[in-house]
Amino acid sequence: MKKSVSIFVLMILTGALVFAGGSKEKVSITSAADLPGKKIGVQAGTTAEVYIQENIPDAKLISFKSGIDAAMDLKNGAIDAVVLDELPAKEIVAKNPSLMIVTDKFAKEEYAIAVKKGNKALLDSINKTIAMMKKDGGYEKLIAAFMPADGKINIPAAPSSGAQGKILKLGTNATFPPFEYIEGTEIVGFDITMGEYIAKDCQAKLEVIDMAFDSLIPALSAGAVDFVAAGMSVTEERKKNVDFSDPYFASEQVIIIKK
Repeated sequence: MKKSVSIFVLMILTGALVFAGGSKEKVSITSAADLPGKKIGVQAGTTAEVYIQENIPDAKLISFKSGIDAAMDLKNGAIDAVVLDELPAKEIVAKNPSLMIVTDKFAKEEYAIAVKKGNKALLDSINKTIAMMKKDGGYEKLIAAFMPADGKINIPAAPSSGAQGKILKLGTNATFPPFEYIEGTEIVGFDITMGEYIAKDCQAKLEVIDMAFDSLIPALSAGAVDFVAAGMSVTEERKKNVDFSDPYFASEQVIIIKK
């Protein structure tokens, strides 16, 4: 009897004991077709969340405040995958070598700037700024600064507005590099610099307000911010609550998994 007990304890200590039904199967995800039944992390309020809800009904959806938070749970084994926009996903994987990206044929999405319904004056000004930046090369400079081939981001200086008194409030979610993120104590990124140009053309000073992604549209509707630039995709559902500018960037979803 003593010998049996000793062997039992030894098996527990060495991890050799496996209870019936207690072994964990290795998760294999090579495309979106493998997502049903898996624990999938997404950023709350994003199109990735909607995609999983509408297209992967058997998935166990878990929403996080940011893609980075979701990736940390993925690293710790709490979830099986994260669905996120391509560029922020690349930034996360670059800083976490134990993770990798699986690409699939998700539909392309277009980012645009949102304003409160009916704010035609600001919307027209934003569209004018976007068009001018694309025409005079300013847009290409932003692409080169925040999406360089060598991966070394060079944050450009904000344009001088010369504004006195007038403030334009930009709502964003600073967890979405390279579009908006925190560098030291400052909120920077592609969208933030574009916001600086928008404010300059409105003869205003830009104030950036960071908040949860799913709080941005309610804040815009309530007048807490003047416009939203947050890598926000244009959807029919969002168009019921806000007016969108002309698109300024096209992206798609990818899947992040553990190597």
